Amino acid sequence: MELPTFKDVRQADRHVQQDIHRTPILTSRLVNQRCDAHLFFKCENFQRVGAFKIRGALNAIRLLSDEEASRGVITHSSGNHAQALTLAARLKDIKATVIMPENAPPNKIEAVRNYGADLHFCAPTQQAREEKTQELIDQTGATFIPSYDHPHIIAGQGTAGYELFKEIGDIDQILVPVGGGGLLSGVALAVKHIRPEINVIGVEPALTNDAYRSFNEGKIVQPERTDTIADGLRTSLGNYTFEIIRNKVDDIVTVKEKSIVEAMRLIWERMKIIVEPSGAVPLAGILEDQIDVTDERVVLIVSGGNADLHRLPWNAD
Repeated sequence: MELPTFKDVRQADRHVQQDIHRTPILTSRLVNQRCDAHLFFKCENFQRVGAFKIRGALNAIRLLSDEEASRGVITHSSGNHAQALTLAARLKDIKATVIMPENAPPNKIEAVRNYGADLHFCAPTQQAREEKTQELIDQTGATFIPSYDHPHIIAGQGTAGYELFKEIGDIDQILVPVGGGGLLSGVALAVKHIRPEINVIGVEPALTNDAYRSFNEGKIVQPERTDTIADGLRTSLGNYTFEIIRNKVDDIVTVKEKSIVEAMRLIWERMKIIVEPSGAVPLAGILEDQIDVTDERVVLIVSGGNADLHRLPWNAD
């Protein structure tokens, strides 16, 4: 497959609009004052399944052939993509098989069950995921839909960026969490086509800084650690996402775990919305002064709200 383009993002927007929520953009006077900027939070935590992932999943499902759809779809995921693909498949009456690592967050496992997936578990390693997935593909003939490194997924995630220009005027910067890079690459495709002068910046936990290193070294680097609290950002860049990011994204910065917790708590307490650690990472970049936003209009993509309410980070002690 070829790299997706802005045309694909626009097509994806037509595919997904009838089945997704058009998520709100919220502001906070107090947070603006603290950051000395005009911040706009694109709240994908209010999206169906509680995360942006439904956009890519719906687009990928929509582009299946009739034969592929009849054989069902399959993926491996620790949470949000698993939920998204299962719901997208259910909306189109397609069977979804999901492989989750045994240490996946309990709230996300329960959500995948509730959406109706044929759920299987494996050891918490990439090799175990891939081996179990291939075993089930051999048995069922299901079509594999990865969580981020696929043109249809990337184009679908890009609709979050495309929507911004229907609701906000001038923007100086857009800050996006980055793990596998599906959201960042998709948003960059949309934003850079519409307004090339806007800075698109990825924000990543310092504990799992492979995207930052890949961006600066010009090649895909695997993460050395994956123990960040931002469990949605533990994956490495893929071939498609890396190629788009290296050409469309202006910078990637990293943030400390303490800053992620501080940002997450600030959003909960001052904006009264539930956000998971991954979704708080862009604000953490501002709180750490990793990104200069003084007097600028800045969009932060709040990627998801599937926090484990039994394990809130400020209650860890």
